[in-house]
Amino acid sequence: MIYGYSIVYGVEKALDMFKRMAERDSVSWNIIISFLSKHGFGVESLCMFVEMCRQGFGPNSLTYVSVLRACTSLYDLEWGAHLHARFIRLESFLDIIVGNGLINMYAKCGHLVFARRVFNSLTERNIISWTAMITAFSQNGDVEKAWDCFNKMPERNLITWNSMISTYNQHGFWEDGLNLYNLMLREGVKPDRVTFATSIVACANLTILKLGTQIVAQAEKLGFGSNVSVANSVLTMYSRCGQIEEAQKIFDSIGKKNLISWNAMMAGYAQNGKGKKVIEIFEDMLTMKCKPDHISFVALLSGCSHSGLVTEGKHYFSSMTKDYCISPCHEHFACMVDLLGRSGLLEEAKSLIDGMPFKPTVDIWGALLGACQIHCNTNLAELILRNLLELDFEVSGSYILLANTYSDSGKLEGVACVRKLMREKGMRKNPGCSWIEVDNRIHVFTADDINHPQIKDIYSVLEEITENW
Repeated sequence: MIYGYSIVYGVEKALDMFKRMAERDSVSWNIIISFLSKHGFGVESLCMFVEMCRQGFGPNSLTYVSVLRACTSLYDLEWGAHLHARFIRLESFLDIIVGNGLINMYAKCGHLVFARRVFNSLTERNIISWTAMITAFSQNGDVEKAWDCFNKMPERNLITWNSMISTYNQHGFWEDGLNLYNLMLREGVKPDRVTFATSIVACANLTILKLGTQIVAQAEKLGFGSNVSVANSVLTMYSRCGQIEEAQKIFDSIGKKNLISWNAMMAGYAQNGKGKKVIEIFEDMLTMKCKPDHISFVALLSGCSHSGLVTEGKHYFSSMTKDYCISPCHEHFACMVDLLGRSGLLEEAKSLIDGMPFKPTVDIWGALLGACQIHCNTNLAELILRNLLELDFEVSGSYILLANTYSDSGKLEGVACVRKLMREKGMRKNPGCSWIEVDNRIHVFTADDINHPQIKDIYSVLEEITENW
C-alpha cells in the first residue's frame, strides 16, 4: 500500500500511510526511505534512516544505497563518509551494490580519490561499477582516464557506451564522441534516444549537417524521431547550421514541447540574428503556460542584443526579477552590457556593471571592450583592460581589441604601446580559423596559411569578390 500510494498520490499520502501502520518491519522502512530518496527528499530520507536504526531495525544493502543516494543529492560528504565507515564496521567486505553507491556519492561530492579507492577495493565489479567510474572521471574533467576505464571494461552495455559518448561531448571532444558512436554501431550495439540526442548535438557543435541528417534518419528508422529529446537536438543542429526554417519545422512538429524545446528555438533565432522572432517565441511560450527559466532569458536577451532591441531588452531584463523571481546571473548581465554597448550606450553599460551584485567576469568586461572598439572609446577601453588585468586574465584577444580601438581612433602610439606590452608578456595572437564541409570533407583555413591544395584558386576568387565589393 505504501508503494502504491507513493506511485499514485505522492510523498504526503505515502508518509501518512507509513505513519498509520500499527507495526513496521525492515521492508516497510526500506520502501519509504527509498521513495523519499528517489524523489529528492534527501533530508527526510536521512531522518527516516536515523529513526529506523533508533528503533532497532538493521539496515541492509538496499537501505545504504537509498541513503547514499540522498547524500549524493544533498552533496553531503560528511554523512556519506559516516555511512561508509558504518558499513565497513558492520560488514566483513564491501558489498558491490553499496560500493557502486559510494563511488557515485564520492564522485558527485568532488572526491575522485575516494571514489577510486572504493572502486579498487571491490573484490568484484560489474558494469555499473565501471560506468560509475567513467562518470566520476568525467565529472572531474579527466577524459583520458574515463576512456582508459572504458577500454579496460571486460564487457559493456548501452548505458556504458552512452556514458562515454556523453563524456566526450560534455568536454568538447565532439569528433571523438562521433567516432565512438560509429564504433558502437559496428559492434552491433543498438542506440537509444540518449545516444541519438548526444550524437546529434555533437554534429550541431561541429556544424556537420550532412552527418547529422544521417543520424536523424537512423533515429527515425528506429522509432526515436518523435522523441522530444531527440527532436530538441535536431532543432539545435539545424539552428547552428543556419537552417533556421528547418529548425522551425521540427519545433512545430513536436507535440508536447518542454521548456528545452522553447529555449532551443529561441536560442536558434538569437544565433541567427532574428531578435523579433525570439520575442515572438517567448510570448507564445508564456501563452502556452510554460514558465521560463534563466536559460530562457539568456536566449531572449541575446536575441535582443543581436538585433539592437534596446527597449525590449531593458523590459525583459527588468521583468526577470519583477515577474518571474529570477535573479540575473553573469550571462544575463553580459547580454545586457553587449546590447547597450552595441547601441552606443557605453556609459549606461558601465553603470550597469558598477551596480552588479557580484564582481564582473571576463565575459562582461569583454562585451564592453568590444563595444569600445565599435565606438572608438579608447579611455573606457583602457579602464576595462586594467580591470581585466586585476582579474589576472591575460589573453591576447583583449589586448588585440584595445590595439584595434587605438587604431580606429588614429592613436598609433597607443597601438605601439599595446604591442610592446604583449611582447614583454610573451603573448601571441592566435590565428583566426574557419572550416567548411564540401563533399564529405572538412576544409580548415587559418590566417596566413597557404598549404591548401587549391589556395591559388581560393585567393583568385577572393580578389574577384574584393574588386566587385
